Amino acid sequence: MIRLEDVTLFVRSAALGSFSRAAREVNLLPGQVSAAIQRLERDLDRRLFARSTRSLRLTAEGEKYLPYAQEMLALMQAGADSLQSDEDALSGELKIALPSDIGRNILLPLITGFCRAHPALAVRLAFSDQISDVFRDPVDIAIRYGKLEDSSYVALPLAEDNRRVMVASPDYLDHHGRPQRLEEIAQHHHCLLFIMGGHVYDKWAFPQEGMRRQITVKSRMLCDDAEVARRWAIAGMGIAYKSWIDVCEDVLAGRLEMVLPEMPGESTPLHLICPHRKQFSPAIRALHSLLREHLRAITAKL
Repeated sequence: MIRLEDVTLFVRSAALGSFSRAAREVNLLPGQVSAAIQRLERDLDRRLFARSTRSLRLTAEGEKYLPYAQEMLALMQAGADSLQSDEDALSGELKIALPSDIGRNILLPLITGFCRAHPALAVRLAFSDQISDVFRDPVDIAIRYGKLEDSSYVALPLAEDNRRVMVASPDYLDHHGRPQRLEEIAQHHHCLLFIMGGHVYDKWAFPQEGMRRQITVKSRMLCDDAEVARRWAIAGMGIAYKSWIDVCEDVLAGRLEMVLPEMPGESTPLHLICPHRKQFSPAIRALHSLLREHLRAITAKL
């Protein structure tokens, strides 16, 4: 029987990268945390951490289990919150940072409906492809693409199976040809670039047979808003490498066509992040549940 406290210590140890730091958070001895992790590993029959005298890191099995452990804890907390009658009506102000494209075109209608269903709740949205600092910026939560490198905050998965795909308009491909090899894209095609996290996203990576292939692309068209790159692609200006969630409706409607669809794109999971678990209010948990259900349906179409 898996113990909830063991799962909690596993999540905090993974976030902090240390049994000792996780122990200090809850006034335990490091040996007690280590014993809890060993018990969880025994219950799961999987090794979750690779340990050495100087480092602690998740194994492949640990990385796979982590988002489920986080969701388990979130659901338990949500259940406890739901029993507090004074919090049944969602209220207060919720400040959310969102990526430009998915924020405007996918999440905005969902958040609008969420506000309509909870009239006592106020929402403030910030759309930007610059990475928000959830510790310093005036936001409660941020929706963020990519694998999370900073383990100091808490994250709930929204779309773990999301990937990037190369897309272009049928008109562009009719005029410039449909690439048959990855190298043709860097050598002969117009690519549509955008700035992400302060850097030009001009190195497109693709997992292939356990390796990572990468091409460096160039373009005469660059923007600091990923939605513009998608609009340029629809207008026939070149090939864009975008999140499937961003372009799914365009592909299904025929406005865009996938380029080299047999080649899997770079994994781009989507998360809802917050500085501390205690800040996951009932409103945030309810919004997370709504967004996750919708986004999972989109990634299922890939």
